[in-house]
Amino acid sequence: MQILLQVVDIFFHLDIYLRDVISTYGVWTYALLFFVIFLETGFVVTPFLPGDSLLFAAGTFAALGALNPFVLFILLTAAAILGDTVNYWIGHAIGARAFSGEIKWIKKEYMERTHAFFEKHGGKTIFLARFVPIVRTFAPFVAGVGRMSYGYFISYNVFGGIVWVALFVAAGFFFGNIDFVKHNFSLVIMAIILISIVPMVVEAVKARREKRVKSNE
Repeated sequence: MQILLQVVDIFFHLDIYLRDVISTYGVWTYALLFFVIFLETGFVVTPFLPGDSLLFAAGTFAALGALNPFVLFILLTAAAILGDTVNYWIGHAIGARAFSGEIKWIKKEYMERTHAFFEKHGGKTIFLARFVPIVRTFAPFVAGVGRMSYGYFISYNVFGGIVWVALFVAAGFFFGNIDFVKHNFSLVIMAIILISIVPMVVEAVKARREKRVKSNE
């Protein structure tokens, strides 16, 4: 419980934690940011790591001159693309066993939600999932499990990674230091998280309704 509370605290006070990291580790901050984004997109066991909010916070500090926005964009885009690629090949190696529920570290509920997302959006899911927490982590894995063509996958992967990182870093860079945002950073992060999970909630509600309809037929 204490660990969970600490994770939540880091989420909503990323500005404070990132400031401390920058002041303590300097240029090594880039490596830490790369590692977090890579893990958040690259492994199905780490969907809880900050993605959108971390990019926004990094963009905020780039506007202050503490980080270089171009270095951020290049490194974090590479981390996002590499993470999805690793996730794809892990899913490819595990195959259909991922849906069996036998592999403890794979949450079947998230797999099913991501699969439903794929059913609706097809290959575009790889791009769209970039903007949906949890689905973002599971989408490349499910693509690998489903043996999606790697050439097809990588095109959406690269395009999605570029747009995702550019959008949130730029948002932080241009809006992160507005007085209202600076004084209400936790609320802004909460808004980013809530807006990001709306598509996932909508899909979950639709899936439940469809199940009820089928069960009543």
